[in-house]
Amino acid sequence: MTRSLTKLNCISRWSRLVATALAPAYLLALLPTLLPALANAAPAPNCSAQAEAKTTVVELYTSEGCSSCPPADRWLSTLKGRPDVIALAFHVNYWDRLGWPDRFATAATTDRQRAVMAGSGSPYVYTPQVIVNGADWRGWPKLPAAGGAAPAQATTPAPTLSLSRSGKVVSAEIGPGAGRLGGYWALVEDGHASNVRAGENRGETLRHDHVVRRYEPVPAWTADTNKLVQWTVEEPVAAGRRVVFVLTPSGTSQPLRAASLAC
Repeated sequence: MTRSLTKLNCISRWSRLVATALAPAYLLALLPTLLPALANAAPAPNCSAQAEAKTTVVELYTSEGCSSCPPADRWLSTLKGRPDVIALAFHVNYWDRLGWPDRFATAATTDRQRAVMAGSGSPYVYTPQVIVNGADWRGWPKLPAAGGAAPAQATTPAPTLSLSRSGKVVSAEIGPGAGRLGGYWALVEDGHASNVRAGENRGETLRHDHVVRRYEPVPAWTADTNKLVQWTVEEPVAAGRRVVFVLTPSGTSQPLRAASLAC
């Protein structure tokens, strides 16, 4: 009996030694399966973007209730993938009264169109309205030469702008400049479609890119030192979704720098 127990104990100890030796190899074999799962469970990745010196900011004011807007929406979609252009589709709500409430329209985006009117060179708001670098632009589907649609800029270099994201927090780091600066955040999405059942576009399927889903102005600050501005983005990272920051002189809509972060 004693000899049998001793033999069993030896076998047990040998099994544990073998299991310990094989464990690393077993885990290594599982790594191709484990790593994607761990990556999916991780928070949003850290990433960053630097504003380029010559970026054209194109704002389209549009509505699903406006029959002349779909051609402008389609044109704005052709600007996807252009590294020198940041396109923004601001849907306005004053067409909703015709029976089709635009699900992308907000009071904030409508107020923005009215706010930029004074400095854009347009005597009134309308749809579709295209604003290029802060100035009313009726020459679309062409874009002006770089800086051609904007008022004359100061000869001093614009402040630097860089964006970074860590988890849900997006940070804009802005270098020092002259006077007072302002700006705004926008959460932008591609790939939307609506089956319109009322209003001027009744029966149409409208497709939208560059849709501003959230818009938030940033209070002005004195630009003599570096500035850090942060925005919390609850929406998860997704294809076709990005965060935009546009830097402007205080009280104007003319962009000094703009950057987009697609992560």
